[in-house]
Amino acid sequence: MNLALWIIAGVLGAASLAGGVQKLAQPKEKLAAAGYGWVEDFGAFGVKTIGALEVLAGLGLILPAALDVAPVLVPLAATGLVLLMIGAAVTHLRRGEAQSIAVNAVLLAVAAFVAWGRFGPHSF
Repeated sequence: MNLALWIIAGVLGAASLAGGVQKLAQPKEKLAAAGYGWVEDFGAFGVKTIGALEVLAGLGLILPAALDVAPVLVPLAATGLVLLMIGAAVTHLRRGEAQSIAVNAVLLAVAAFVAWGRFGPHSF
């Protein structure tokens, strides 16, 4: 189970990191043109903040345990990602984007699994 949690946290962390970097690196208008219609509901600062939180979650899922420095940050990062996915699902629900909610639900479930595993029976 420990190996499965490592793999899942690594993949989830890489996905979160990539999504966050994309939001930080590209202007809001370019994200909207690329199919991220939800950015219209937020200001540029809000989009950058979401991107920064995703980057922090991605790094928090991998680095603390890999470097053996404050590994309690791994389940905390996973919990933060759960909260981000709840917010994303609410935003997509308000916009009527059901397909995006499914993606958020999967990411939420995976992040919740990592948080459960690392807070509970397979903590560091």
